[in-house]
Amino acid sequence: MFRHFRSDIQAVFENDPAARSRFEVVFTYSGLHAIWAHRIAHPLYRRGWFTIARMISQVSRFMTGIEIHPGAQIGERLFIDHGMGVVIGETCEIGDDVVIYQGVTLGGTGKEKGKRHPTIGNNVVIGSGAKVLGSFQVGDFSSIGSNAVVLREVPSNCTVVGNPGRVVKRNGERVGDRLDHTQLPDPVIEMFRTMQKEIDDLKTELNQLREPVAGGEIRK
Repeated sequence: MFRHFRSDIQAVFENDPAARSRFEVVFTYSGLHAIWAHRIAHPLYRRGWFTIARMISQVSRFMTGIEIHPGAQIGERLFIDHGMGVVIGETCEIGDDVVIYQGVTLGGTGKEKGKRHPTIGNNVVIGSGAKVLGSFQVGDFSSIGSNAVVLREVPSNCTVVGNPGRVVKRNGERVGDRLDHTQLPDPVIEMFRTMQKEIDDLKTELNQLREPVAGGEIRK
């Protein structure tokens, strides 16, 4: 367990340029505290001490704003940056060297039993506010853009953005239209733009029907 603690501290220095000292990291990083609480609660959960494990996770949630179910499986060097609002479900599996930003949900889509949360591969980055929902896999070295809603499997070495999430880059090559995960499309605005275009088209057709024709008559 203490080996995990040391690697978790190292992960902070590797991913956060603001980290200045081990003392600061150990005593002020809520993401690190939540991970450590989980590393204590998870073995208890696996031994069947469910209530004690859940109590530890709930205390951690209260103190850090990060909710990690004690049944979740977490690999080496997970880094949760500014983790307020992060939720990780019971059957979620997270690989090594994963980075998760604030507001991320790794959850399910219903009340089904068994495996119902995602499996996150190694070296995955999940942006702020992203939702990964369902029992599927996010491949190694993939990136989930901020506020993306991912509902299906993501291959390795992919970049996913949007709602619903779609692959825009794979193995370094663009797939479809290029999108910037910091400037995601607003579906409401896009809907209004489509409606406005249809209204303009209808106005044009009505004006054409009302135009005078030869002999002074007006089309009806």
